[in-house]
Amino acid sequence: MTALILVAILAPTTAAACAAVGGWRAWTATATVLSAVTLLGCGIGLGYRCADGRHLALGGVLHADALVAVLLIVIGIVATLATWASIGYIDTELRHGHTDRSGARLYGTLTPAFLAAMALAVCANDIGVIWVAIEATTVITAFLVGHRRTRTALEATWKYVVICSVGIAIAFLGTVLLYFAAQHAVTGGRDLLHLDVLTAHAAAFDPQVVRLAGALLLIGYGAKVGLVPFHTWLADAHSQAPAPISALMSGVLLSVAFSVVIRIRPIIDAAVGPEFLRAALLAAGLVTVLIAALLLTVTGDLKRMLAYSSMENMGLIAIAAAAGTRLAIAALLLHILAHGVGKTVLFLSGGQLQAAHGSTAIAEITAVLGRSRLVGSSFAVGIVVLLGLPPFAMFASELAIARSLADARLAWALAIALPLIVVAFAALVTNSGRILLGRPEADAVAIPVPATVAVPLVGGVVICILLGVTIGPLAGLFETVGDMFGVR
Repeated sequence: MTALILVAILAPTTAAACAAVGGWRAWTATATVLSAVTLLGCGIGLGYRCADGRHLALGGVLHADALVAVLLIVIGIVATLATWASIGYIDTELRHGHTDRSGARLYGTLTPAFLAAMALAVCANDIGVIWVAIEATTVITAFLVGHRRTRTALEATWKYVVICSVGIAIAFLGTVLLYFAAQHAVTGGRDLLHLDVLTAHAAAFDPQVVRLAGALLLIGYGAKVGLVPFHTWLADAHSQAPAPISALMSGVLLSVAFSVVIRIRPIIDAAVGPEFLRAALLAAGLVTVLIAALLLTVTGDLKRMLAYSSMENMGLIAIAAAAGTRLAIAALLLHILAHGVGKTVLFLSGGQLQAAHGSTAIAEITAVLGRSRLVGSSFAVGIVVLLGLPPFAMFASELAIARSLADARLAWALAIALPLIVVAFAALVTNSGRILLGRPEADAVAIPVPATVAVPLVGGVVICILLGVTIGPLAGLFETVGDMFGVR
């Protein structure tokens, strides 16, 4: 068990070291893809071994449970697709002069380092280590967002760094306050930053201190998730980052940050009761869905449209977490997985459209289905997944979230969220129709797709279809996480 946890962190770390020494080469890029596959394998292995509860490693600093397994599986799937596509993406960037060997080396080093930081955040049992890992993702991805070093990319980078740094500083204050509460409640206690220790003693914590700590932690990590009011970085960063990095940020980084909220909720609930975080999550989730739906109706940029869609889905996940029942937790995990894969397909296909047109303006990208069967079909499948239409998995997850809200006596929240989701649905259909449909013009530019991008695109579509048919053993994992973190 300990070996799997360590391998999940060390495999991408080793790939980063290889890229730093060897530069951008076929073998270093392949090493990064293999590290992502290793992450997936570790997640699957832990999934089979965590049915009997939580396992600690390295003196309790790291741990493994069903939630760790699910998140590593999601990271592994998305990372495998994104890093595989990165090979074609960087080769195209080098060929067109959008980057140089130094920039490619930096990309090749930071991408697996990003995976390692997310793996550490997921596997950490210490809220201090979690904070360091989440902060590391900010520092690493800041350089990746500014990969092209254009004025717009650098502006997006600074906005991302400033807003997320403010958020993570607020989360640090929340962490300090939680430690303060633990120190005053546990005489002679050790390892008071460990999640298992905090959970065991949370009922004795000062409710006022924990209430403030919980609010700060939700605001801080909510900034990284893209929840209102710290949501403004998300569209700028996603629109300027390389397409595979946008896929990683939208597909898994937001969910990894939200998993911290799931982790700390039992501690906050034990100290102050479940209503406090429930109200905060509902407010943040509903307002985020509202703002995202409105922004989707006015955006004219492809990648910003996908970013606002991520906001909407994170808001919906926050609403599901507010319900907090066994069903709600299982449903939001399915939603995280389906959204991660579908959004990866969309960003990778969107990256090919950007490369072909030199722009992400929706008005300049038309008739894609008639010009490229692969890119057009992949984008269409991704959009259908995102819209939550049957038979894809987000249809099931959204139905389960709706049912869980009704069961938790939060039908009023569902009544507010539903028309907002309809508005977002209409906006996505309208913009996607403009991109996909129409008759190709005689002078329309070609949409080339390197083999190293085509394979992960097809793979992503296949996974989307399979998830729509069955989630197999993952159902048991989702139920286990629901049992662990569901509000009773």
